[in-house]
Amino acid sequence: MRLTRPRSGTGADGHAATGVAIDADAGLPATLRMGTVDVAYRLAAGGRPLPVPFVFAFDGPAPALDAVHARVAERVHAIPALRYRPARDSPVFRRIDHVAVERHVHEVHLPGPIDGTGLGRLLLSRPLETGDGPLWEVLLVHGAAGGHALCYRTDHTAQDGVGAAHAARALLDDDPGNGPPAQGGARPALAGLAGVLGDVATGFGPARAKPGFDGPVGGLAAVRHAHTTLARLRALGRAHGGSVNDVYLAALSHAVRTWHLKATGTVHPPLPVVVPMSVRAPGEEGYPGNRMVTARVLLPCDEESPRRALGRVAASTGRLRDGRRRDAFRLLLAATPRALGARIGLRLVNGRVVACPASSVNFGGPLVHRGVASRWSAVYSGLASGIRCMVTMTCQGDAACLSVVHDENLTSADALPDLWLAALEELERG
Repeated sequence: MRLTRPRSGTGADGHAATGVAIDADAGLPATLRMGTVDVAYRLAAGGRPLPVPFVFAFDGPAPALDAVHARVAERVHAIPALRYRPARDSPVFRRIDHVAVERHVHEVHLPGPIDGTGLGRLLLSRPLETGDGPLWEVLLVHGAAGGHALCYRTDHTAQDGVGAAHAARALLDDDPGNGPPAQGGARPALAGLAGVLGDVATGFGPARAKPGFDGPVGGLAAVRHAHTTLARLRALGRAHGGSVNDVYLAALSHAVRTWHLKATGTVHPPLPVVVPMSVRAPGEEGYPGNRMVTARVLLPCDEESPRRALGRVAASTGRLRDGRRRDAFRLLLAATPRALGARIGLRLVNGRVVACPASSVNFGGPLVHRGVASRWSAVYSGLASGIRCMVTMTCQGDAACLSVVHDENLTSADALPDLWLAALEELERG
């Protein structure tokens, strides 16, 4: 596996460019400089691992733990991201010359079903203990009523969700060559640059009212899922003039509206969320670190009609595309000193100014392990920086899974997945 980096200066994602070609077959550099986003996540988590689980759920008999161990041992040394660990004393990734696979592959028996809340709570609360090895693990999880899951888990300082998707595919899939698409760069428009600067100004401005999400932060997080089909989301997008991501966000907006209205009798104001966007370029699929930027989007929770909410969301995301916001943020990140950029990142993604991250990852086809295809998959992360909720949509094949991670003090948020499905039904009724 050969991964190349920019030839000089600083990469467009804030990583130092060394002119080094990273080649897992020929040897890896002893250290790699952390990027701006990596440092921001380290600061947000207070130096502790912030777990990013990628769950793949299967029906039928589980593979033997020895078979999973053998697959990981066969693949791990060819995947650069799995060979590095964030250094404790400096903002670099240090190469681990020998990965002790027995410290990274484990078996767990759940007292409940794979689809329940128990698995999410386990994956977000279980310590990521690998000795001095890289901060990732693979869990073979057995549900009490049958079914099993393969779970790849890493630290957000070391990988984002798209990076975790590539690592999980390369490590576990029978055919590891597939994965989320890479993102080539383009020249940003002035509107995109202005939009990024506007997001930065908002991050340094006064706190934003988010009545459904403001409040004290507890110590534990819960996870709830809802399942639908990608074909359904595409059909709704075609019918109402939006993308799959627009449908996802509009349904989330209407779900929050319904949830808050039931709880308080009042309409929730437009909800500020942060939408992560991958900037992982071709050749960086197996590279350690975060390759992502963000954009702030206001979800129109004040809109009574989910169809009109979808129109407003589509207009917002259209402005992001027209301004090439992804490329604008990438450019400004590259021009900003790393320490300053990380501090700005903390201002952009924290509970003062946004309610939650709302991300989406398309994994491609199902994960196929030992001839058996996963039924659904989900990627999410722990909570940090005063944020009490995060929402993700993970797609594989035709399966789409909405995941809501919420703070234990935000107990009623477990209703959001079902309300999201109800919003899709309202959109179908027109």
